[in-house]
Amino acid sequence: MYALAVAVLGAVVAGAGAGPGPRPHGMVPDTVVTYRIDVGHSDISFRIRHLMSRTRGTFNEWSGTIKADPADWTTGSVDVTIQAASIDTRHERRDADLRSDNFLDVETFPTITFTSRKVEVTGTTLAITGDLTIRDVTRPVVLQGEFLGITGTGTPRERIGFEASTTINRLDYGVKWNRALEGGGVLLGDELEISIGIEAVRM
Repeated sequence: MYALAVAVLGAVVAGAGAGPGPRPHGMVPDTVVTYRIDVGHSDISFRIRHLMSRTRGTFNEWSGTIKADPADWTTGSVDVTIQAASIDTRHERRDADLRSDNFLDVETFPTITFTSRKVEVTGTTLAITGDLTIRDVTRPVVLQGEFLGITGTGTPRERIGFEASTTINRLDYGVKWNRALEGGGVLLGDELEISIGIEAVRM
């Protein structure tokens, strides 16, 4: 998910006409900058259809880093780890069910991870392809996002911000529990909408 920040900064540099183009494949970047996701000013949220409404939730424990060569942002790498047991929908009984083997099975699969693979930039609009792993099942996802700003450029207090979203099918990750309703239909939808808002600080 957080490859977005890498792409965003690349867009800023490119728009200013600064910096060289991509390095030949296999060359090691001269300078790598690491950004830490400031989880206190960031969030990962989701929503899914329940009957005729939408149930929303978030994760309270997670971390992530962005590493990139400022001379070539497209070489950046992003890794995020979410503690699955920290799922929070503000309903204790429902959260306990979501942690069970009906859904996330956090005892067996304690983490959810994302690793970026490709970043595409058009102005400040971003398309990020990466691998999302849930319940030990890895699938490609594409995040669509937008750059929100940068402050303190080149200083230890440098921060970047962006937001993005994607939609996945929970069945693809082995999250299959559902309940048939009287008169037809099922209790839960299959599509899970994921939204992120990120503030990351230079380490």
